[in-house]
Amino acid sequence: MASYVPQSHLREEAITSPTTATVLFIDTQNYNCHKNGAIYKTSGVTDCVHDPGTSYFFSRLEQVCKPAWVALQTLCRNRGVEVMYTVIQSLTSNGRDRSRDYVISGFHVPPGCWDAQVIDELKPGPDEMVLPKTSSSVFNSTNVDFILRSMNKRHLILVGCVTDQCVAHAVMDACDLGYLVTLVPEATATYSQPRQDAALEAIRGYCRMRSVEELALELPQPAAAEALS
Repeated sequence: MASYVPQSHLREEAITSPTTATVLFIDTQNYNCHKNGAIYKTSGVTDCVHDPGTSYFFSRLEQVCKPAWVALQTLCRNRGVEVMYTVIQSLTSNGRDRSRDYVISGFHVPPGCWDAQVIDELKPGPDEMVLPKTSSSVFNSTNVDFILRSMNKRHLILVGCVTDQCVAHAVMDACDLGYLVTLVPEATATYSQPRQDAALEAIRGYCRMRSVEELALELPQPAAAEALS
């Protein structure tokens, strides 16, 4: 009997053709990434910048994540990688379509409201898709898998927040569905450094991890990408 040979090296496959890749910004929206977001008002937080539970999160957003998000968005647009977004948003004004978990958690963002908008720094382009979701994993309450397969995407770059909830859930679901997942650690955030570190360690086996700088070196320039296609 032949012995089992792990193929974990395949998870490290480089993105040599940008047309096979998509970057998905997870929940980078006003609801939770702006100090006036409704998620903090409903939880009784009056000062997100100085509140012990959110000060780390907003400090990381401003100093680390937002610069990384903008750089990654620009990089992917320039190199021909599909740019997509998912936002917490109900399909109905009263949120009757939400998952049970979102009902229990009190997450309700009415369609079209300010909280449902992607933050200004990452304003989507006119032809970039924004998918509303009502569950932790984008794969459970949207047709993102159908869309990605229709576009023949093999590689999925995941970023956003929060690291140990919606991002981690999406990483694992994407892996199970057959995508090769790249996580950009500096482009993710949660509410404490221990939570951030634990989340990255927990999902390490489901994805490869690359910085924006490393992806800039890996992704072919447009002319080179066209020659490979």
